[in-house]
Amino acid sequence: MTGRVFTKLFLSFVLVLATSAAILEFTLRSIVEHSLRTQAGQSLEGKARLLANEVHPGDVAALRQAAVRGAMDAKAQVTFFGRDGAVLSSSAVQAQPSDPEEVRTAIASADGLGQSERNGMLYVAVAGHGLVVQLAYPLNAIDETMHVIRRDLLLAILVASGLAILLAAFLAQRGAKRLERIVVFAGRISAGDFSARVEEGNLDEISEVAHALDVTASRLEASFQALEAKQRELAALLDSMQEAVVAVDGAGRISWSNSVMQRITPMASLSGRALVHALRDPEVLACVETALHQREVRSGKATSVAPGRVFDVNAAPTPDGGAVAVLHDVTEIERAEKMRRDFVANVSHELRTPLTSISGYVETLLDDPTDQLAPMAREFLGIILKNATRMNRLTEDLLALASVESGRYRVKLQPVAAATLVEDSLESLAGMTVDSGVALEADGLTNTLVMVDEDALTQVFGNLVENAMKYGKSGGRVLVGARDIADAVEFYVQDFGPGIGSEHVDRIFERFYRVDKARSRDSGGTGLGLAIAKHIVLAHGGTIRVESELGAGATFLFTLPSTPPRAS
Repeated sequence: MTGRVFTKLFLSFVLVLATSAAILEFTLRSIVEHSLRTQAGQSLEGKARLLANEVHPGDVAALRQAAVRGAMDAKAQVTFFGRDGAVLSSSAVQAQPSDPEEVRTAIASADGLGQSERNGMLYVAVAGHGLVVQLAYPLNAIDETMHVIRRDLLLAILVASGLAILLAAFLAQRGAKRLERIVVFAGRISAGDFSARVEEGNLDEISEVAHALDVTASRLEASFQALEAKQRELAALLDSMQEAVVAVDGAGRISWSNSVMQRITPMASLSGRALVHALRDPEVLACVETALHQREVRSGKATSVAPGRVFDVNAAPTPDGGAVAVLHDVTEIERAEKMRRDFVANVSHELRTPLTSISGYVETLLDDPTDQLAPMAREFLGIILKNATRMNRLTEDLLALASVESGRYRVKLQPVAAATLVEDSLESLAGMTVDSGVALEADGLTNTLVMVDEDALTQVFGNLVENAMKYGKSGGRVLVGARDIADAVEFYVQDFGPGIGSEHVDRIFERFYRVDKARSRDSGGTGLGLAIAKHIVLAHGGTIRVESELGAGATFLFTLPSTPPRAS
């Protein structure tokens, strides 16, 4: 690159010098030649006027002598003409033509001067007393002088051009080397060496450019040092995490992974390798695929990343078009949760038999036809029966909850109209309202089809309606309905009781959570109905929530995906 710059600069200098020399030579030659001709004409004019004042037209011999003497003094041919243009005398051997152009001009002009060039001669004529003096000067003398001048001028131009070319080569080489330093600087910067500097003196605009580049490089160096420090801090932070983290680019290739991920899957440390070749878990790949192409956050649970370990997976898109996935090891949590479910299920199952026996024996004693029980004994037996019944309900709910929380719980989906689902549920719950004093009413309905397990949804409606009747009894009625929303149907159970405080709304679906514990125990509630309803709705791919204000009742709402209508 530097050689090309030197060549271009040098050739530019040479071209400028050659053009300037040619213009100078032509200009000087024209000026000198014009000056010589002007001087020759003025000299001949002066000498011709002297001769015109010295001679008289009547003396032919004197004219002859004056012509010879004048020719020797002026180094030019001298010819005397009469006013009529006729030749009176001449120093030339050959006869001069009569009445030439310059003689006519001298006779006719006010200043008595005439001049012309012909046949390589310069003719000057001056009119005097009764005659005209003509001097003829050969132009070859001027040409010889011009030849000498041109030779000397060309020699001077060549010498000056040679020196100028040497100077141009020096300046071009110097400029090329300065540009070469800038090129080397740019190459080092592009290679990541931000310590590079041009280090130019204060000479010209190139120096100003070099100083600006040095300042830019200094700022870049500081910025990249700060960025590298932050990257090291981030890498240390991510390596200290208990979660495994892996980042991929837009093509799904691994760009970075922390030490936890590399311990779990050593192949994740190979940057540039496709994630699908490092991790075979379909849930991880599905989450990353969603983050990459749909630019959405997705969560899941991976069970085949490492043998015997379970991970919660969260994948999110990154601004550069890639994605990052975080794997949180929940193996112990899952194991503890499974142990809890198994324990609850086993304990509930084991309690069913003795509780059934207790209830049966107490009912038998209370139904004794002989009526030999003392009033206090009958009261105690009634308390035992009430608590045994409550424990029976609790064990049933615990078994139901353990079932829906287990990974083996499956729903049998079939298309059912939303209105039919609500009406069938209300019909099955009609007996619940007989002694409650609460009116159970169907509100706005829709015939949109939803994919549901009817038995499971009947349990959801039963739990929600029972909850509404217990806690919203003061409202006198409970509304059950369904309405269409975007790609789903929203079902709701609304009561007009005292409502739920905002501090309880977020925890209302937790196991054993009660807004009013004393009232819940009095009403026989177990605190598990809403938790069971939540898990059943989630198993259908829906969502459930509650909307309530104190004194304005509560509305439990859950959504189920709608089924597109069949093409006819």
